[in-house]
Amino acid sequence: MSTAIQWVRSLIFNAQMYVALLVVGIIYLPAAIMSADGAVAGCHAYCRYVRWSAGWMIGLKTEVRGQPPTDQVMVAAKHQSFFDVLVIYGALPRSRFILKSILKYAPVVGQFALRIGCIPVDRGKRGQAIKKMIADVKAGRARPGQLTIYPQGTRIAPGVKAPYKIGTGALYRELGQPVVPVATNVGVFWPKRGVLRKPGTAVFEFLPRIEPGLDVTVFMKRLEHDIETASDRLNKEAGFDG
Repeated sequence: MSTAIQWVRSLIFNAQMYVALLVVGIIYLPAAIMSADGAVAGCHAYCRYVRWSAGWMIGLKTEVRGQPPTDQVMVAAKHQSFFDVLVIYGALPRSRFILKSILKYAPVVGQFALRIGCIPVDRGKRGQAIKKMIADVKAGRARPGQLTIYPQGTRIAPGVKAPYKIGTGALYRELGQPVVPVATNVGVFWPKRGVLRKPGTAVFEFLPRIEPGLDVTVFMKRLEHDIETASDRLNKEAGFDG
């Protein structure tokens, strides 16, 4: 298949994905207003739809490896594209994200994100936001489930190195919960920018959990090693040699 044809297919897929977001949002709005469970159901339905449509529209299949957690843990994931947000959320029963504060104003996305318990964080006030989130969790005001965080704070392309931010270590120390790392190679097929989506199989691998109690410095080194080593392996599996 030529790159031009794949580009057109990608363009159509991208457009319908945002139309579907609006449609699913409208369909599940009454349920989301009635309960947070309704919002979770709507988000899971959208995640399933995008994975399904990606498979036949652009030839991008997905595979989830390992054991997605069902208990109350932190999930620390490699972030390479918008697609990994959907697949990881869809694989977990009750996830919530730490997200950029500006996203809470995005149509549909913002409303549903707040309803399912996502925690908005201002870039310039990240420390304050983390302290408040920790306090909310300890006081029992935050819903139980899987708190998903991106330790590097933004999307990072395959082969690019970027530091892991200490906020993840602060959460690990204060919450005292196990951390489940997640590796992926989705950026090989779905880049950070641009229209083109490549066919193939994007893998999302839930790695062995890191139990609480480690020194924060030791924890951060292990987390980075586990995620980066596994992601590099998955990149090579996908044919990326950068």
